[in-house]
Order: sequence, then C-alpha cells, then structure tokens
Amino acid sequence: MQMKVREATSNDPGGPSGALMNEIAQATYNQADFLDVMSMLDKRLNDKGKNWRHVFKALTVLDYCLHVGSINVVNYSVDNIYVVKTLQEFQHIDD
Repeated sequence: MQMKVREATSNDPGGPSGALMNEIAQATYNQADFLDVMSMLDKRLNDKGKNWRHVFKALTVLDYCLHVGSINVVNYSVDNIYVVKTLQEFQHIDD
C-alpha cells in the first residue's frame, strides 16, 4: 500500500487520480494497510520545500481519506494534528 501512496503523492505535475485515492481510502479499513497509509502520508507531510508537491498531494489524499476512509483516519488525524499545524510555516521552493 505504501507504493500506492507514493504514487499518489509523487513529485509529478498533476494530482492523484480519483481511482487511486479511492483505493487508498478503502485500504484504511484494513488495520495493517491503514498503518502503512498513515505512515507514508506522515512522511510526505514532513517533506521540505523542494518537494512541495509531496506535501500538497499528501494533504489532498488525507482530505479524501478523512471523507471516504475509515474513522481511524479521523482519530489518527486528531491525535496527530501537530503534523498539519507545522505546515503553517511551510515554504515551497519551485525550481
């Protein structure tokens, strides 16, 4: 599942497909896959300026999972809100 999240949050221009985000969101109903998804999203949300697309797309996937995925995504996000709050100081670098 981590490969799917990597694909959805790649540095390529363009956003993740709806089908891919749906597959990731549905995977959050399986506990092992949920942990993989959230772990990879956490890594992507902590990327730095030159990888701004990782951060932007991770937020997009997280938003989708909050709406369509398991309640565990909501609980995890509430418990780890500091990860998103640190993005208030995020600065992107576009080459």
